[in-house]
Amino acid sequence: MSRVVGYDDLLLVTLDTLRFDVATELAAAGRLPNLARHLPGGRWEMRHAPGSFTYASHQAMFAGFLPTPAAAGPHPRLFAARFEGSESTADRTYVFNTPDLVSGLADAGYRTVCIGGVGFFNKRGALGSVLPGMFQESHWEPEFGVASPTAFEAQVARAERVVAGLSADQRLFLFVNVPSLHQPNWFHLPGATREAGDSRETHAAALEYVDRHIGRLFAAVSSRRRCFTIICSDHGTAYGDDGWSGHRLGHESVWTVPYAHFFLEQGAL
Repeated sequence: MSRVVGYDDLLLVTLDTLRFDVATELAAAGRLPNLARHLPGGRWEMRHAPGSFTYASHQAMFAGFLPTPAAAGPHPRLFAARFEGSESTADRTYVFNTPDLVSGLADAGYRTVCIGGVGFFNKRGALGSVLPGMFQESHWEPEFGVASPTAFEAQVARAERVVAGLSADQRLFLFVNVPSLHQPNWFHLPGATREAGDSRETHAAALEYVDRHIGRLFAAVSSRRRCFTIICSDHGTAYGDDGWSGHRLGHESVWTVPYAHFFLEQGAL
């Protein structure tokens, strides 16, 4: 990353609440054609989330603690704040001198932009302003929120306008928190009802919805130069697994998340 920052644009997408097992099953079944074409080997990497719910996980990720590979370490990190004794800071790590990655990239000349999704990004109160407040520019509208069946499409349209408004030489760090996997997601599955509620199947349908539109986001961020892209879940969620439901709890369905990073070459779709 020390050879990427300052040269390429950067995109971080969190597919909020996405389960690892659902993501891998859909990729293997050919149900994620637009995502799978960019995943290394066409597969998601299994990782462990840095938090069990959105706020905690994003605070960690914005400090440089992305989901950790689900194997024995140590695991060198892509980004790290400068502090003595770090065992996960390596020669290739991009080291920043600020308290968080977002301000570190701003110091490196990046325009930092947040397009929020779930309530921790809605700026409607003090708590919902903390994470977007890290960025130089942040966007949230009701149509970006968890209750909108077209949330991701609206977010992509905003991202396209953000990119179009930048000068050619301005480097960009774009963060998008995608709310479509988060409950409620029943409306993404034809025939599902509000009364029946969300399920593993509606969760999968929501991911297919995201896949149908993510090509536009990739095209936008790679329209000016190469873009280093990280796409992952911040945590999973339980749908009755071993009697558990929801997240902010210690079940495997919550802690195990899909992760990938890759370059989008200029003009990629």
